[in-house]
Amino acid sequence: MKEIDRVNVFYHSQKVGTLGVTRNHLCAFEYDPEFVQTGFSISPFFLPLKSEVFVAKRTPFQGGFGVFDDCLPDGWGSLILDRYLKNKGINPSQLNILQRLALVGTNGRGALEFHPDWSEASQNEHIDFDQLAKDASQILSSDESSKGIETLYQHGGSPGGARPKVFVRIDNEEWLVKFKSHNDPENMGEIEYRYSLLAKDCGIKMPETKLFENKYFGTKRFDRITEAKIHTISAAGLLHANFREPSLDYEGLLQACLLLTKNMEQVLMLYRLMVFNVLIENKDDHAKNFSFQFFENEWHLSPAYDILPSIGFNGHHTTTVNAKGKPNRNDLLVIAKKIGINSHTASHIVLEIEDKVRGVSGRL
Repeated sequence: MKEIDRVNVFYHSQKVGTLGVTRNHLCAFEYDPEFVQTGFSISPFFLPLKSEVFVAKRTPFQGGFGVFDDCLPDGWGSLILDRYLKNKGINPSQLNILQRLALVGTNGRGALEFHPDWSEASQNEHIDFDQLAKDASQILSSDESSKGIETLYQHGGSPGGARPKVFVRIDNEEWLVKFKSHNDPENMGEIEYRYSLLAKDCGIKMPETKLFENKYFGTKRFDRITEAKIHTISAAGLLHANFREPSLDYEGLLQACLLLTKNMEQVLMLYRLMVFNVLIENKDDHAKNFSFQFFENEWHLSPAYDILPSIGFNGHHTTTVNAKGKPNRNDLLVIAKKIGINSHTASHIVLEIEDKVRGVSGRL
């Protein structure tokens, strides 16, 4: 694959800056002078908006910056990309971050785009979900299978997470659709759909969700509004937190939300999500499962996603609550007090969600 020594980063056709790699294989980034005057910080805690060359640390993103690491595929997306490259005779282990970002090009999550653009995307609105699910299952079960790899790659868009998934355009709307992995129950899609409805009933802000063909869970992309791309950064990318292991406590996450959004209503939304995660035992609440978005010149907590019961990190919440992996009701109230949430408000939220979760217990 062609070697490159820099990648230009764009946001809504405006050049944000240039990304390169040092002799020590660390990313170096510099904002474009015009963007310094007219733009915003794409990563407020690690890339403040000023004229300076920023050099990344070695960890936790192997010499990269979190905001750009968010744009790269991980989990299922990495599997598909690497298998696709091998089919093309390219050794994926020899690619550096610049080449990988060029492969993302204009087809990644969020609003950032990268040039040169080596991305591939399918424009086909006729989707055979059953065939895609079958191809995904074969890829998971075999190191050799290449059937369907090109189609899955073109529908990839740098997705993360362990479960197979595709980005699709249906009736001019963009959706993320998931398939079951080998360890999932047959009705995995229906289970996640029902939990999305429960979350909405509990006051959790979520994108529109749908059960395609009565078995494939889909969620409308919240990083897209009509034709516009929304700049989105995960808590992992924002805080440079390692999402592959426990690295956050909800107290710190809530404080970061307040510092970033400067809006207590956004903090209350995140607190409500924390309570919901604890009460349904969604322990896979790692740092990439929370995101923030920049639009209307302000930062906002993103809609919730990936919320359903899960084992987490050795049976513990990956994001701890009051420094505990197995928190109780009192820990939820202690966190509220620490972050400045009125005790009456916190108790009301906990009681409300307890009641709704209890009301459907055993039926999901």
